[in-house]
Amino acid sequence: MVRRSLATLPAIVCLALLLSSCTSFPGGPYAGADTGPAQSPSSSSSATPEPAAAQPAPSVDELTAQYVAVRLDAMTLQQKVASMFIVRAPGVDGPAWQATVSSRGLGGLILMGDNVPATPEELAALTAGVSSGGAGLAPLIAIDEEGGDVTRLPYDGFAGADTLSAEPESATQDAFTGRSELLAASGVSVNFGVVADVTADPSSFMFSRVLGGDAAAASPRVAAAVAGENGRVFSTLKHFPGHGETTGDSHSSVPQSDVDLGGWRARDAPSFQAGIDAGAELVMFGHLAYTPVDAQPASLSATWHSVLRDELGFTGVTVTDDMGMLEASGIPEYANPDENAIRAVAAGNDLLLYVTPGDVDAMIAAVVGAVESGRIDAAIIDDAVTRDLELRRELWLRQHPELSF
Repeated sequence: MVRRSLATLPAIVCLALLLSSCTSFPGGPYAGADTGPAQSPSSSSSATPEPAAAQPAPSVDELTAQYVAVRLDAMTLQQKVASMFIVRAPGVDGPAWQATVSSRGLGGLILMGDNVPATPEELAALTAGVSSGGAGLAPLIAIDEEGGDVTRLPYDGFAGADTLSAEPESATQDAFTGRSELLAASGVSVNFGVVADVTADPSSFMFSRVLGGDAAAASPRVAAAVAGENGRVFSTLKHFPGHGETTGDSHSSVPQSDVDLGGWRARDAPSFQAGIDAGAELVMFGHLAYTPVDAQPASLSATWHSVLRDELGFTGVTVTDDMGMLEASGIPEYANPDENAIRAVAAGNDLLLYVTPGDVDAMIAAVVGAVESGRIDAAIIDDAVTRDLELRRELWLRQHPELSF
C-alpha cells in the first residue's frame, strides 16, 4: 500500500495509523520477516527459526473503525454533541461558512437557494474553503436536490420525480447519476434528494415529488436513484416513515395518520427498504405521526428509530428534517427548540438539521446538560457520533485518494 510519511500526517492520523500498523511500519504487529532471536551467551549454536507468517493488513473498514475510536475517545462531550448539528450559514460568504462550522466543531452545513452562486465552479470554491478544523475528517455539505419542484442549483437540468415517475426506471438512475456528478463537482457531499414517500393523492403536498404512487412503482425507482448517486454523493432517503399515509404539510403542522404498523409495512416500508438495500447512507426522519404506532412525531420517536434499525436493518446515519419545522407547527409542545433538540437526540437521531439555526450554542448546551443529568444515556451520543464520524471519515478518504489505505 502507498502511504505518506508519518511526519506529514497530523498527530491524530498518525496515532490511528500506528494503532493499525501495516507492513510498511517496522516493529509493528504486522511487520514482515523475523530478524532472528538474540543468541544466548551459553549457546554455541541454535537452529534457524522459521520466519513468522505475515499477517494480513487491516482492511479500510478496520482502519476506519480504529481511527474513529481514537477520535471519539479524544472528544469532549461538548465536542461530540456539537458534531451532531448540521446548520445553514446564509449567503455566499465563504469565511462565514467556515466560521460557522469551525467555531463550534459542527458536523457540517445545509445549503439553500441563497447559498448557491451562478456556476458549479463558484460553489466548489466556496465549499472547498470549509473544513472541520481537524485533519482526517471532512465536514458534510448537504443540499436538498430532488430535481423538479425541489431544486436549489439553477444549473440542474436533470429530470425530477414529476417526470421520472412515468418513465422507465433507467431514466431515474440516469437523472440521479447526472445530478450527483453535478453535486460532487460543486463540492456537495450529501444529497437529501431521494424521496421514498409514496402517495397517489393529488392533494398531497408530496404528490409531485414522489417516484411512484404505490410501493410497486416507487420501490425500484428509489433503488435506481440511490444507485445513480452511489460513489458520488451520499444518498438520503426521506421522509421516514413516509408522508403517504398522512394529511397536512409538515412545514406548518405535524401531519397525522391512523395507519397501524401492519398497514405501514405493506404500503410504505417497501420503498425505504429498497433504498436501504441499494446502499443509501442516510435516512431522514419526518415530522409526522402514525398515532397507532407512536403519538409523537417520528423524528422524536425512539419506536420509529427501532423499526428502522431492527426491522429494515438500516445501519447508517439518521438525520432529522429541519428542526425548525416543529416550532413552525404552532403546537405548544414543540415551541421550545432546546427541548426539541434533547428529544430528537434521545430518540436516536445521529444528526440534527437546522435550516434556520437559532441559538445553536443554547441547543448544544441543552443536550450536553441532558446527558450530564442522565436524561440522555451517554452511549446514545457515542453511538450516534461514531456513525457520523465514520461517514465523515469515508468522505475525507474519498477526497484524498492518494491515501490508498
